Amino acid sequence: METRQLEYFVAVAEELSFTRAAQRVFAVQSTVSAAVRSLEAELGTRLFDRSTRRVALSAAGAAFLPEAKAAIEALERARATVQEASEGLRGSLRVGTLTSIGGVDLPALLGAFHRRYPLVDIHVTVSITGSTGLADEVRQGRLDVALVGLPETDLAGLDVLRVDTRPFVVVLPATHRLAARKAVRLADLAGEAFIDTPRGFGNRVLLDRAFDALGSPRRVTVEVADLRPVPGYVRAGLGVAVVPDTPAPADADVVVRPLAGAGLDWPLNLVTAAAKPPSRALRTLLDLVEKSI
Repeated sequence: METRQLEYFVAVAEELSFTRAAQRVFAVQSTVSAAVRSLEAELGTRLFDRSTRRVALSAAGAAFLPEAKAAIEALERARATVQEASEGLRGSLRVGTLTSIGGVDLPALLGAFHRRYPLVDIHVTVSITGSTGLADEVRQGRLDVALVGLPETDLAGLDVLRVDTRPFVVVLPATHRLAARKAVRLADLAGEAFIDTPRGFGNRVLLDRAFDALGSPRRVTVEVADLRPVPGYVRAGLGVAVVPDTPAPADADVVVRPLAGAGLDWPLNLVTAAAKPPSRALRTLLDLVEKSI
């Protein structure tokens, strides 16, 4: 049984497509297919149920998948240990982050890490699916670590390091009926149109739950994956916003007020897979983050 066979099997199992798996591992499809057939012959069982329309894991394939991943990870740790002994810290880190995080200077942290450990390959992915998607990517092993804006109750199966907590604020047009108040409550905003991030983003998850608890589900009319354009949509009169604290826009047409009485904060957590021991590279990065907060 060869490492490459296991890697091809895992890629097909996660993509459920020989074509996408081949693209992912930079191989031709026939090579991936032949490697998987050879692995099945060696194991004496089918790992996939194939048809002209779909590829699905068989029962045996589903049972074999975590073992294959564990074997690959063990080999990678062994290889990294030998290389580190002679050349210094090596490995790779797949980092997921949000489009707007504030509070945490991730580029500076990763830059400092890279200068100290240049042999560690760093790949950063900016989420377009929000914190929920990032957390799932870490659980599935597609990311090693991610910054997410979800509370710990939503992070089952993950180890969590809190790196920041920010209050929510209300962004209003200067002509809004509530603009003169010093603070605004959620209940005051019932029935308003909202600008917010898409479903699955951590701040959206928290706000939707808070309004549902009030018995007043929200109507979100504008969804943006980045918080920075939010004041512009508010200024245009398309709705109000309740977002993690952000610098007040330098515009007389928009006001930012504290959110009162909700007991609501946006947590920014660094998450890793609880079931998988961190590599030395990941552990070193986590230590650097802990020292910086």
